[in-house]
Amino acid sequence: MSLQVQTKKIGSTLVVRLQGELDHHTAEIVRERVEGELNKDLTPHLIMNLEGLSFMDSSGLGVILGRYKRVSQMGGRMALCSVNDTLLRLFELSGIQKILRIYDSETHALAEIGEVKL
Repeated sequence: MSLQVQTKKIGSTLVVRLQGELDHHTAEIVRERVEGELNKDLTPHLIMNLEGLSFMDSSGLGVILGRYKRVSQMGGRMALCSVNDTLLRLFELSGIQKILRIYDSETHALAEIGEVKL
């Protein structure tokens, strides 16, 4: 299965929606796409919506951690949302949930960053 990457700017936040598999075959595509979008508008905040993601390996974890580091260095905030149980377990094992907030929906993540009101 391949990976689809959809991006949308909402206020000062880049929302990235992933669908498919984020692995060593597709990680570089995601990294380049997200970096390009962040650089284009100098958007400080990032939300990665993982609702459509069916698989992720360590390369995917690296992409997420790399974007977290970049956004943090620029003074922005990053969150993950709509994470399925399998990915949540991977995040628990890797410790990602200790540094990144995980929200049940994109709307809740946007509200936390301050782009929408609930």
